[in-house]
Amino acid sequence: MKLRLKHHFAGFTLDLDLAAGSGITALFGRSGAGKSTIINAVSGLLRPDEGHLEMGGEVLMDTARNIHTPPHERRFGTVFQDARLFPHLTVAQNIDFGTRYAPKGSNIPRADVIDLLGLGALLERAPNTLSGGEKQRVALGRALLCAPRMLLMDEPLASLDTTRKHEILPYLEHLRDGPLKLPILYVSHAVDEITRLADTLVLLKDGRIAAQGPLRDVMSDPAAVPLIGVREAGSVIEATVQSHDTDGLTTLKLRAGTLVLPTVTAPIGAKLRLRIKAQDVMIARTRPTDISALNILAASITGIHEGTGPGVAVTLDVGGEAILARITRRAVASLDLRVGTSCFAVLKSTTIAPTSIGR
Repeated sequence: MKLRLKHHFAGFTLDLDLAAGSGITALFGRSGAGKSTIINAVSGLLRPDEGHLEMGGEVLMDTARNIHTPPHERRFGTVFQDARLFPHLTVAQNIDFGTRYAPKGSNIPRADVIDLLGLGALLERAPNTLSGGEKQRVALGRALLCAPRMLLMDEPLASLDTTRKHEILPYLEHLRDGPLKLPILYVSHAVDEITRLADTLVLLKDGRIAAQGPLRDVMSDPAAVPLIGVREAGSVIEATVQSHDTDGLTTLKLRAGTLVLPTVTAPIGAKLRLRIKAQDVMIARTRPTDISALNILAASITGIHEGTGPGVAVTLDVGGEAILARITRRAVASLDLRVGTSCFAVLKSTTIAPTSIGR
């Protein structure tokens, strides 16, 4: 998808040029950054002041040529913050409603969608008997059965409590990694969601793109810290489950060695992505001894980014993976840290929450 968009609001202008390819492209930014406006423009619910939208070589919107394909003809499946199910229809009837908009010869089998989203036991239920997570799964099934060329997801988990959010995240991971290979444009202001799901990350600020690129590159960029938030910023790395130990800990294999965490509910050999918050990474010039932290990884400093306050973002190369640490300016000076300095990254086993571990 290729999108050029310019739209004026009172005291605010959205102005961007965006490309979204395969996998999940996440739009992240604070409230008012323009995320939902982008979804509305792509879906056809908003006629922008200026814009051009192209999907698979087909022009769906071009204000200069007065092209504005109606929403129902654009073939985008949209899932909103609230599920918007039809209350008088059963789950089965709600998901089947999507087939009305599927083109002839659609290759998305109904049974596969039901299996993918775990809807089999819910088909005869009424929407008012479902949990929030179940309702969102039904809304997602309805969107998939219209055989969309792309899914648009606008804060789909924002209205869910923590338990329900964790219930639906694995289904979204299965959708991303499964056979459908459907591109997804995903809007969220929750860092834990985008780091678990996204392949590409677009950071928005005041209606403009402040940074974009592969998720791991953007998350480990010190310049992105103020855009993401100092308490939420961090890096995303890959790991493989190596063993589940009898003391309740799981050992993960990294490029740089091993990482020990409280029991991870994944089979041995499973490949995971881990979000490590920058504020949870300590730096030592020499390998610490007599310390409770179990995770000590050899590293070298590849970047030091000073902000306006007392904090400094330090980029570490750990076995070819980039890990971000946020420490104080005073610590940088006292340790005499410089680009190229060899050091050790220290992490407590409990710093990586289960919500920060994805497939």
